[in-house]
Amino acid sequence: MVVFALLCASQIIVSGASAQTAKVLGARLGVYPDYTRFVIDLDQEVDFTYFLLPDPYRIIIDMPEIDWNAPPGKVTSGGGLISGLRYGLFKPGTFRVVLDVAQPSLVSKIFSLPPGGGKPNRLVVDLKPTQRDAFLTASRQSMEAYSARSRNDTSATEQSVDVAVQSGRGGEEKPLIAIDAGHGGVDPGAIGVGNVYEKDLTLAAARQLAETLTASGRYRVLLTRDKDVFLKLRQRVDIARKAGADLFISLHADSIGNPKHRGASVYTLSENASDKEAAALASKENKADVIAGIDLSDENTLVQSILIDLAQRETMNLSATLAANMVSQLAQSIELQRRTHRFAGFAVLKAPDIPSALFEMGYLSNATDAKLLQSPAHRKKIADAVLRAIDIYFEKHKF
Repeated sequence: MVVFALLCASQIIVSGASAQTAKVLGARLGVYPDYTRFVIDLDQEVDFTYFLLPDPYRIIIDMPEIDWNAPPGKVTSGGGLISGLRYGLFKPGTFRVVLDVAQPSLVSKIFSLPPGGGKPNRLVVDLKPTQRDAFLTASRQSMEAYSARSRNDTSATEQSVDVAVQSGRGGEEKPLIAIDAGHGGVDPGAIGVGNVYEKDLTLAAARQLAETLTASGRYRVLLTRDKDVFLKLRQRVDIARKAGADLFISLHADSIGNPKHRGASVYTLSENASDKEAAALASKENKADVIAGIDLSDENTLVQSILIDLAQRETMNLSATLAANMVSQLAQSIELQRRTHRFAGFAVLKAPDIPSALFEMGYLSNATDAKLLQSPAHRKKIADAVLRAIDIYFEKHKF
């Protein structure tokens, strides 16, 4: 057994694990009077690192890519100091577990246990409550260690994105359409009826749309992600801009408290939200980096700080045209909301030079929408409608 006590909450590294992909067998919580224990059962020992992030309070655990197909049980709903759990591929080679904590908490112990007593290999994390000042100190120290290691890591997130452009027939003298599958990896997005994950449905829809656009022979296609991996909001915008995309369409599927609410809608960028629901949705989508355990304290990027200047206002006008086309064509094929084209400050739509739209394909909290979005035939209807909308756009705005 290898045991590490907390030493100023600096980043922890455990060595000696197998080179084969480990499989998660299960996860569980133990709540005790003075601490909370989180346990991952594995078929082999794994290396791991961890660090802490504030506002909201999170414990981030990174390890090599693992196979987590086992159900997390009741852990996702939390218990004790832990209020929630997320996990998934953070970047190629790195699997991330995010523990949301209900109050400032420190890792008092983190250790591996070998098989024994009828139990498999285990990764054990013990958390104890603390004060905010102590948490902030521990977070700063752990992030310094993490950043130092990341500077020497050639597989850093921004360097790991491998994007291919699907050209279709006839070469490159065609518009390039960037298709962004929302969420991914450690960020599941909305979790809907039947435990369906938004990140899976957006990827399936993005692949279908890419196939439909490419098959038309009229467009080149760029997928910001083509697998279950996390991307920062900034990266999604940067990928499209660096490739010289002519349009950017981000695919999503929301979830709200009213299970009867259903229907699709299209959003574009605006300084002021069109309504409270649009503002709330933008706020939720803009927290994707926080959900995935990204430290935003020193981010000073296009996504965070861009001002809407005259050039971007023209792009916003073109975005509104694209959205109107999408609404008119989607209305012929699928159920739409009453207020179909809405506006808000979505970070992922802030490319100043690419007309962009965010398409909420339906509500995963509604049983009908959730079922339809899992249907390849329904996703094909969506893709065909978006293709028609893009055709109309380029008829009016020659490429």
